[in-house]
Amino acid sequence: MAKHMLVVGASGLVGYEATRHFERLADWPVTAVSRREPRGLASAAHISVDLMDEAACRETFSSLSDVTHVIYAALHELPGNLVGGWRDEGQMQTNLSMLRNMFEPLEAAAGKLQHITLLQGTKAYGGHVAPMTVPAKERWLRHDHPNFYWLQEDYIRERQAGKGWNWTILRPQFVFGEAVKGNLNCLSALCVYASLEKEAGRAFSYPGGPAYLLEAVDTELLAKAFEWAAMTPECAGEHFNITNGDVFAFETVWPVIAEAFDMEVGEPNPQRLSETLPARQEEWAALVDKYQLAAPRDLGAFLGESAEFADAAMASGAPSAPPPVLVSTIKARQFGFHDCVDTEDMLKKWIEGYRERGLIPPV
Repeated sequence: MAKHMLVVGASGLVGYEATRHFERLADWPVTAVSRREPRGLASAAHISVDLMDEAACRETFSSLSDVTHVIYAALHELPGNLVGGWRDEGQMQTNLSMLRNMFEPLEAAAGKLQHITLLQGTKAYGGHVAPMTVPAKERWLRHDHPNFYWLQEDYIRERQAGKGWNWTILRPQFVFGEAVKGNLNCLSALCVYASLEKEAGRAFSYPGGPAYLLEAVDTELLAKAFEWAAMTPECAGEHFNITNGDVFAFETVWPVIAEAFDMEVGEPNPQRLSETLPARQEEWAALVDKYQLAAPRDLGAFLGESAEFADAAMASGAPSAPPPVLVSTIKARQFGFHDCVDTEDMLKKWIEGYRERGLIPPV
């Protein structure tokens, strides 16, 4: 049966790797949708469209009649207030409108549509508004707090009633991979921080706060989960937590990151990277010029809001350790997804990947 994957949000952290994954599969034509064209696509067709523009979306998606599967990885974050924006009603409605603007013309045109995968995250369990019971499980009742996840899920549920296509929702934890201007890609902020400290001849000092227990997910693993969800009928109408399979805190993996940059670990130096990195714009621009990097000279164009996300992930400025944010991945295993990744190995892999792509200086 013919297949055609549509990746919406293809320039972002999750969508970029999903696009590259399906490009490598021989029987999956891929169309990538994003405002900015992702760098280095191999075979995917790219369409540039603003999901907030209803008329442009109607024109674009009504022409994609052969799409069979959709990965919806597009996300609007509130500029200048990433974490605070998670409770903003306007941000929630914008994310709902973006999905609606894409899906309504696509569904009307794509007569062979089979499946759409949506993304949620651990905010589904209310960890950003109250301490989270751990490990969080998908079978729990919906946590009662305003969230665009619920708006998008309810919309898709209502659209799907009585239709021949179905949906799956994946809930990854802290995601690591490659993305330029990826708001939720804290690895970019850490790589910039390490590169600047190394160039200045300083040790690699931990900038965060108390140890904050988290789970990571590699975008390459998440891309495999997209394929599994799309091709496994039992995943229809289900939610799945997706993580690497281990637990980490940035403080404990700091020596691994230091080793990847060939640096010594220094004494802790608490700071908010969202405040200190912008002040080092000239240093970064000089570094890009010196090593002829492929990364943007402008830090904002490279990092987006990711430095603020890194601060949150490292509990920067917190007086005590935040409650752990941990989820169970048993359900995904029970349904047949068994992939796992060692988080320390993942960090070393992506730092080397950044280096190979010219996003950070060579060792």
